[in-house]
Amino acid sequence: MTGLRTDLYELRMAASYLRRGMTDRATFSLFARRLPPRRGFLVAAGLAEALTFLEEFAFEADDLAYLRDTVGFDRSTLAALSALRFTGDVRAVPEGRVVFADEPLLEVTAPIAEAQLVETGVLNLITFHTTIASKAARCRLAAGGAQLIDFAYRRTHGIEAGAAVARASAIAGFAATSDVEAARRYGLTPSGTMAHSYVEAFLDERSAFRAFAADFPTNPIFLVDTYDTPAGVRAAVDVITELGLTGPLGVRLDSGDLAALARETRAILDGAGLTGAQIVASGSLDEDVIAALVSAGAPIDGYGVGTKMGVSYDAPSLDSAYKLVAVGDRPVLKLSPGKATLPGPKQVFRDPSGASGDVVGLRDEPAPRGREPVLVPVMRDGRRLDPVDPAGAVRAARSRFDADLRWLPEPARRLADPESLAATVSPALTALHERVAAEVRRGGTY
Repeated sequence: MTGLRTDLYELRMAASYLRRGMTDRATFSLFARRLPPRRGFLVAAGLAEALTFLEEFAFEADDLAYLRDTVGFDRSTLAALSALRFTGDVRAVPEGRVVFADEPLLEVTAPIAEAQLVETGVLNLITFHTTIASKAARCRLAAGGAQLIDFAYRRTHGIEAGAAVARASAIAGFAATSDVEAARRYGLTPSGTMAHSYVEAFLDERSAFRAFAADFPTNPIFLVDTYDTPAGVRAAVDVITELGLTGPLGVRLDSGDLAALARETRAILDGAGLTGAQIVASGSLDEDVIAALVSAGAPIDGYGVGTKMGVSYDAPSLDSAYKLVAVGDRPVLKLSPGKATLPGPKQVFRDPSGASGDVVGLRDEPAPRGREPVLVPVMRDGRRLDPVDPAGAVRAARSRFDADLRWLPEPARRLADPESLAATVSPALTALHERVAAEVRRGGTY
């Protein structure tokens, strides 16, 4: 992983630290200052990719040549960067767990130049994956028992973003993805039917459906709205009857009044004795549209969710930050209005009963009675503690999300006007903040 995958100011700060022999271990805390509108919670995601980024972070010969020729770094700085690898420790919220504002998702402790250089990459990965997983979780809440399929790949902001969306949505409970490579990489179920172009390529719908079923007789899904939806459903019924298809099958609705069309489609299928045939809906869906369809009693068995989930359409960004909280044994903070931070390495303590919100405290303080720590060690001396298992990591993250979703209080789960659980600050962290802030205001060093 090229060491240039960072912002220029990170490189300049790191170079300055290195020139001055500043090698103390520093702790940076990554958190969301506030939740996006209409969000009652976030879903932690992106940790596996962030750990890979940290393990592979290095400056290659051509990186160093660029820094010499274009940025103007001197020989001693280039020599220091050439030997630099991430050798730090990471504690993090496991993927799939529910988190709230002002709670660390991840803390990095490493020699200060290393911890500074990796800020941009780690912040990018955790922020994006968490944003998408949180949006996908809302779709899951809306869908009830219906299956969800990731259809976002063609509209995500980049090819790797498509894989990230497939992974993040799987953590939040999506059953399948259209992204074949992501399905292979993460052990997901690939899913796909046909496009309108396929139907249009044949003389009529029956010919298209007949060819598709002959080529893919296992669980064929017929796209029935290219011309006239009820007629398309009847054409699908004719082909199913003609070919004697008896296994799993269904139809997909991609436009129009989905609730009304789903009811009409269900009636046609049931009237033909195809009571087990599935109805899948797609087309500019998000949690609000899905919730409305469920509320209307639309007989839809699955939803293909694309653009609005894949770019988190209503809340495409997360007000996340990666802030220095300690240098060596010295706790530090910011007092900037609206961007103030709490000093020192931290831990989040959670009430398993859900009766009260989380407590943000100091990393080394005892857990309050009846509470459990949320952040766990995931990397030591620059090496991840668990082996790389892309598919296993997704399964484990989804299991954690399932458990936290059951734990999450109903007000935080609401799609409209949710009430997030507010984290409180432990007495020990409050006292430390007051001492450090007072010393800073006096112009001293804590």
